[in-house]
Amino acid sequence: MDEGKIHASTDDDVVEPIEANLLQGEGAERVEEGETISLNSMFRDYWVDYASDVILDRSVPDIDDGLKPVQRRILHAMNETDDGRYTKVANIVGNTMQYHPHGDASIKDALVNIGQKDLLIDCQGNWGNILTGDDAAAARYIEARLSKFAKEVVFNAKTTEWKPSYDGRKKEPVTLPIKFPLLLAQGTKGIAVTLTSVILPYNFIELMESSIKILKNESFEIFPDFPTGGMIDVSRYNDGGQGGRLRIRAKMHYDEKRKAIVITEVPYTVTTGDLKESIVKAFEKGKIKIKKVDDNTAAEVEVVVYLPSGVSPDQTIDALYTFTNCQISFSPQTCVIVDKKPVFMTVSDILRHSTMRTKELLRRELEIHLGELESRWHWVSLEKLFFEKGIYKVLEKRDFDSWDDQVTAIERAFDPYRKMFRREIIREDVLKLCERPVRKISKFDIKKAEEELSGIDADIAETKDHIEHLTDYAIAYFQHILDTYGKGRERRTEIRGFEDIQAVTVAAANEKLYVNRTTGFAGYNLKREEGVDLVCECSKMDDIIVFRRDGTMMVTKVQEKGFVGSKECTEIIYISVFRKRDDRTVYNMIYRDGAFGYVMVKRFSVIGVTRDTEYDLTKRTKGTKVIYFTANANGEAEVITVHHVSKPQLRKTSFDFDFASLAIKGRQAAGNILTRNAVRNITLKGEGVSTLGARKIWFDESVKRLNINEAGRYLGEFKGADKIFLLMQSGVMRTVNFDLSNHFEDDLLEIRKLNKKNIVTIVYRKKEGGAHYIKRFQCDDFDKKTFYLEEGSGDSIVTYSFDTFPRLEVVYEANSGKKITEEIVEVYDFIGVKGPSAKGKTLTTFAVKEFHWLEPLPEPVSEDNEGHLVDDTAEDSNEDRMALAEGTQISLFDN
Repeated sequence: MDEGKIHASTDDDVVEPIEANLLQGEGAERVEEGETISLNSMFRDYWVDYASDVILDRSVPDIDDGLKPVQRRILHAMNETDDGRYTKVANIVGNTMQYHPHGDASIKDALVNIGQKDLLIDCQGNWGNILTGDDAAAARYIEARLSKFAKEVVFNAKTTEWKPSYDGRKKEPVTLPIKFPLLLAQGTKGIAVTLTSVILPYNFIELMESSIKILKNESFEIFPDFPTGGMIDVSRYNDGGQGGRLRIRAKMHYDEKRKAIVITEVPYTVTTGDLKESIVKAFEKGKIKIKKVDDNTAAEVEVVVYLPSGVSPDQTIDALYTFTNCQISFSPQTCVIVDKKPVFMTVSDILRHSTMRTKELLRRELEIHLGELESRWHWVSLEKLFFEKGIYKVLEKRDFDSWDDQVTAIERAFDPYRKMFRREIIREDVLKLCERPVRKISKFDIKKAEEELSGIDADIAETKDHIEHLTDYAIAYFQHILDTYGKGRERRTEIRGFEDIQAVTVAAANEKLYVNRTTGFAGYNLKREEGVDLVCECSKMDDIIVFRRDGTMMVTKVQEKGFVGSKECTEIIYISVFRKRDDRTVYNMIYRDGAFGYVMVKRFSVIGVTRDTEYDLTKRTKGTKVIYFTANANGEAEVITVHHVSKPQLRKTSFDFDFASLAIKGRQAAGNILTRNAVRNITLKGEGVSTLGARKIWFDESVKRLNINEAGRYLGEFKGADKIFLLMQSGVMRTVNFDLSNHFEDDLLEIRKLNKKNIVTIVYRKKEGGAHYIKRFQCDDFDKKTFYLEEGSGDSIVTYSFDTFPRLEVVYEANSGKKITEEIVEVYDFIGVKGPSAKGKTLTTFAVKEFHWLEPLPEPVSEDNEGHLVDDTAEDSNEDRMALAEGTQISLFDN
């Protein structure tokens, strides 16, 4: 047997020798050389040791300082050698290896990860790009040093608990005394044995403000903030605890000039390369329609998705969120080490722990500082008395038998003054005094000592006050950190609600649906032959609805080729793509009940169905046959002429029927009797008009989407060619239809139902000179973006109103130079209504403190030819006028 090795075996077989040191886990029973053990025993005895090592010493951060062991050792090694200058990363890695036994590659990767967080380390050189996923340069080419922030909040040797390094040659911190919620500020991800820790990063400023609220016993709430920006939906975040879920989206907008969707911010952990690849895969699978994708990312993200003509940008944006990495989900696993055990916590609990630990560290620092001050006061007082009272002259006497007798005499000389001191004068104090050189005795300045004592007394009083009011001191500390290091660390990730997107509604219709109405086969890969008709475009994710001649229907998944008829009937009278919860589509149907029964008529909608379930739309009488059928996307009701089969004694051979006279019911309703006589044929007499009322639309600001669920602000009732008017902060306005799939810009100022009688009053500030201008123009139907501020001028809107006769109060700055502090402008008399491209009229060149819209003048009421009063807005419904009245005066003025 080879020396230094043992044999491991199962119950029956002996396997190759295994290195003995791999089997010697901590706390494991010693295995003698040459001894044969079973593999089952090996797994039982050493699995827990291995798992514990990975969890405690590699992958999961400690709750006290928020660091994994490798991160802690890197920072400690950097602090040991810190001289304020940049150091090669290769040297930092080498120094860290004195404490970290797991190789240089893991150290370099962890160091780069810390550096990319832009908090603890100042970086120099190519440190990679978190946006594109580009790696950092080799360790010999890049440099790093501790940041000022790290030096202030991370290190303090006096409050650090130490332990021997892995080889016993050095000391390393058990945890670093970090006075800051570093774990939440940086975030972390670690995969251990049977355990994962995923903690997302949070905003620096919000963490400081929340820590202050904790100390004040106020409620607080924090949500993740990512360096890559983007948007997050935190409705199910659950405070970062187990079971929580976070949805993250890229930010994008449609660029009309390039006919492309431009992605400007990506979800956390998603690189632009990953994003581009996911878009290309979705295109190859036929889920989206695009021309090409360009990645122009450098310092800022720019992924451009070019669209072919005829493709809806809004539907494509929804499809990108549904089928690509433009939207991802995170399930936080907030696991940390507490008392050498992994524990799952909430984010709020971690922040409270960090805040209280910071408070405790501040207390320990104050107590240490107080002890140092008192020691200094004791020494200076001792020195002062030693020289002031001439006690030092005892050293000049020669009548002592020994040095100990002389020191004892000096100790006795202090006896009359011992009550003046705050602690006992001990022999070590006297010996230290006697060690002072004689030349310093002659130069001792008693006045200077008194001044120092006075300063030390003031510092002691201040320190004791801080200890007594420790909470206030901790609040001041967090405020200091916020004021000193918070600039430029504002929130990057927008918090907003996300609407749920049904994948089937946004999938690109890349296929064509065909049907053979005679044989009952349908699909997107049906062989083109006689009797096969093109129905419509569809996607592979769509459901289709099928109506048969015998009065049955079914909803099923679209297939390449599938049989959608039945054993009793293969004839298809109608087939189309089915949309769930579609309450606008109405089906008009006439059927003969049985072979010789009455002719029935019905109108119905199909909303809730079970896929692949057959539904009967008639009375189920044998021989039933559908003789007329139409599908109406907006509830249209046509007029038809019914022709009877000629027979003796039949007085009326035909009659007209208007479907509008029939109520819309459910699919299970049998319908009404249309005629008791046999029908020869039915012809269309007049096209139908919608019998459905106008659709009430709301705008939900939280998700920036239209809805019919009464969520958000009511916009009014919409039908036909009605439009929505949009006013944007960027100086653009336009109109859009009331399609619920519309997307709206983040800088949206005003959204309302278009009323061409509305007059918009805009107050804006010129970039050059800072003068304020006012302009008025009438709302109109702008299919394309129209600039109401000069494009590229840098001018900015200050306030606006939709009142017809607005009144504006201007309040001037105290030092503006204006003789009056405020004035009221009758806007109707001040400026007339012109086009949106007009420059407008100068309102004031003086510095303005704020603008206020006052109660507008009443609108005039005109008379008709007979002298009756006529309301000029009578064409709008009461509900529409209520919707238009909301939010008509908005001020954006920033002091």
